[in-house]
Amino acid sequence: MGRTVCRHGPGPRPNLTQHRCDNNAPSLRYVRLAVVSTDATFQRARRPEHKQQRQDAILDAARELAGGHGVRNVSLTDIASQVGIHKSALLRYFETREQIFLKLTAQAWLDWSRALHAALDPAVPGAGGTGAGDTGTAGTGPADVVADVMARSFADRPLLCDLIPHTALNLERNVSTEAVRRYKLTSLAVVADAARLVQRVLPELTVEECGEFVSTMAVLAGAWWQIANPPPALADLYAADPQLAGACLDLASQLRRVATVLLAGLVPSRIRP
Repeated sequence: MGRTVCRHGPGPRPNLTQHRCDNNAPSLRYVRLAVVSTDATFQRARRPEHKQQRQDAILDAARELAGGHGVRNVSLTDIASQVGIHKSALLRYFETREQIFLKLTAQAWLDWSRALHAALDPAVPGAGGTGAGDTGTAGTGPADVVADVMARSFADRPLLCDLIPHTALNLERNVSTEAVRRYKLTSLAVVADAARLVQRVLPELTVEECGEFVSTMAVLAGAWWQIANPPPALADLYAADPQLAGACLDLASQLRRVATVLLAGLVPSRIRP
């Protein structure tokens, strides 16, 4: 038989529609967990391909829950219930909750990298396109294109932005060193590849300077996403009090502005011998 997972405590049933600041960011929805299956429908995997299927199902469940409730609000029990297994059975496939989300973060970085290439490859001089105009951005020069693409690449990926600050704060702190190593190899490779891509669009910059730019944008995207997406009670407070209107921000616009400033300042800020 199935069982219904209750996601709310005593008192009135919470409003499951997330209140967000008016920042034009992709909306997230709070969702009720429905009836889920029991362990009888999720047998222990014996073969490698079956184990991979189980891991994928667990990752999909964690991704869905995090998209609806936010990473910090999803427990290991929530994920197990969403998949339809007991928490102890889930631990056969992942060592901790943090390992699940660290794996999701690595996947999100790879998805971000593919999107960045799709948007910036046409802007590389001599790449077969006509340069910056191929991207469809509002900017008039290569630096404007890079700033706009970089801003949108993060603003359009709320789960990645939510995961970024959690990696150093807690995800990397409750997994094995090998799990951290695998994640770092992926994330560092993605950032290094993005730096090389930006440098091809902006050849006046060094790869090292482009790496500083990409890393800074990632950190800011993770921090500012939290500010741009307050919990419902705070969103209501900010909307009701004009004195708090500045407490929320438009993530894409803020990232675009800072990206433009960073790119403009990299060459003048070089240390002269």
